[in-house]
Amino acid sequence: MLGAIADDFTGATDLAIMLRRTGYRVAVAIEDHDPGAPERAGLDALVIALKTRTAPVAEAVDASRAAVRRLRDWGARQVYVKYCSTFDSTDAGNIGPVLDLVSAELGADKVVVAPALPANGRTVYFGHLFVGADLLEHSSMRHHPLTPMTRSRVADLLRPQTPHPVAEVHHTTISQGVDAVRAAIEAAPGRYVVVDTIDDEDLRVLGAAVADSPVLSGGSGLACGLPGPGTPGDDWKSVPDTGRVVLCGSASATTRRQIATAARTQPVRRVDPRAAVHEPDAEVGRIFDWVRAQQAAPVVYAAGEPGDVVSEIDGHAVAPAVEGVLAGVARRLVDEAGITRLLAAGGETSGAIVRALGIGLLRIGPEIAPGICWSGAVTSTGTELALALKSGNFGPDDLFTSAWDRLA
Repeated sequence: MLGAIADDFTGATDLAIMLRRTGYRVAVAIEDHDPGAPERAGLDALVIALKTRTAPVAEAVDASRAAVRRLRDWGARQVYVKYCSTFDSTDAGNIGPVLDLVSAELGADKVVVAPALPANGRTVYFGHLFVGADLLEHSSMRHHPLTPMTRSRVADLLRPQTPHPVAEVHHTTISQGVDAVRAAIEAAPGRYVVVDTIDDEDLRVLGAAVADSPVLSGGSGLACGLPGPGTPGDDWKSVPDTGRVVLCGSASATTRRQIATAARTQPVRRVDPRAAVHEPDAEVGRIFDWVRAQQAAPVVYAAGEPGDVVSEIDGHAVAPAVEGVLAGVARRLVDEAGITRLLAAGGETSGAIVRALGIGLLRIGPEIAPGICWSGAVTSTGTELALALKSGNFGPDDLFTSAWDRLA
């Protein structure tokens, strides 16, 4: 079995989508949830979703160690470390320490570093990470409130986080094929090797070159290149449509465009940041009542304009307060209003919502857009849901209106 750990919940489903494409029977386990031996026996891959992207380093390493050891106990002999395709990590971040841990646990001397996801415009060329036509440092990620990306060379982003050397393999080698890439990785003067990948064919070459490596690392794109075990049967079953809602904690430019597009045809409401900080239960109640009064699939959001982004109010952090409100709304809508179809936008928000609903396992369903899918979930109270977890930077502008079309 292929085991994987992802540093947030949206990243976990993103990776599972790519593995499913290549024939893996795959599911996502939330944090320390054990699906049980019968469930695991029916899987080719299991992704453990953690919430460690911006956690303190020691906490992220401890959670990752526990997850890797569970995966190895369950039969995994290869572990995929999934992080964001825009790297999303400061000099004091977690990617390096987690890679150090996992490579030590599995005795890996060489670990490929491949954040690229060409389908979403993330490519690596001469070691530099691009978002569309822009270098990472010139993209909207430069202004990310938690992980501002002010450099573009992946090796320069990783080196401050690890004592191990970081090397590069450039596109001229990728173009020579699998054997050349494998040899270049082995000869590279470093434990970690950043490999150029600018399209899906590059991912196929790289995936074949590292298919037998004990540790893989990158965004979800690398999974597209791994030789899959076959074409599994599709046992996805949707749930009856008894209510829909979109809950957005992301303040990314992509999500703001999606909110603006939805606002043309659907009711939208912003979480009041001051109320989220000072009277969260009351704000949950107001939003709950408003959602129940809507006819179309309503959108509740944290930031629709750049000016909506507020980091602190009266000395209190706004982001976790808003996440808490959105999670509380989700719980009440599912438990009291019978909502069965929910789309969550933003990695931190998705994690808060999944935790609030007590979900332990996600069964991967139909793909909505690159990196986004519907999944089947059961809450701690036994309610079956269709749940989509969206990274803030992913998806087309009409996502909040078109996503529902993928459900039967």
